[in-house]
Amino acid sequence: MRQPVITTSRLELHHIPVDGLISLYEDKSDLLAIAGRGFTNPHQNLVTESGPLRWRVPQVKVDPATNKWFVRFIVLRESGEVIGSTSFHGVPDEAGMMEIGIGIEEQFWNNGYAKEALLGMWRWVCNEPGVKVLRYTVSPTNTPSVKIIEGYGFTYLGQQIDEEDGPENIYEMSTEDFMKKWGSDHE
Repeated sequence: MRQPVITTSRLELHHIPVDGLISLYEDKSDLLAIAGRGFTNPHQNLVTESGPLRWRVPQVKVDPATNKWFVRFIVLRESGEVIGSTSFHGVPDEAGMMEIGIGIEEQFWNNGYAKEALLGMWRWVCNEPGVKVLRYTVSPTNTPSVKIIEGYGFTYLGQQIDEEDGPENIYEMSTEDFMKKWGSDHE
């Protein structure tokens, strides 16, 4: 089942249905993911580089209901083009924690799109039952992402070693605190 579009001031975050997600990964085709949706994917986001799909597709094959939390295309409303994607890493864990990942096409960097997309996703998930904690992990050398998460006021909890990405800073904030600071009336 496709989830509602999340809108921000400049972006639309379009959920990708299960069949579209699988086709993106296995067929390297976005036809099912974007068919009849009123936007285009000229930069072939998630087609040329699969990003989170290698983790998300096996998860949805086991349990299609988990797709609710997964991949959304980040669409620039003005042009109707996909400029990136974002996805939570899974369903809320036993503590109600949700971790998110995001990727913006390089030609769209330094325009605040990642910050805006994260805001939309976090506002949405903060209103979902059982979600209590937002988590963001990032390489300490990824200065733009570190600035975004620190700008939102997330608490630095320390570092972990990711098998693929190496050292990552761990940041968290409760959904309650996030909505107090960044609820719908705060842009």
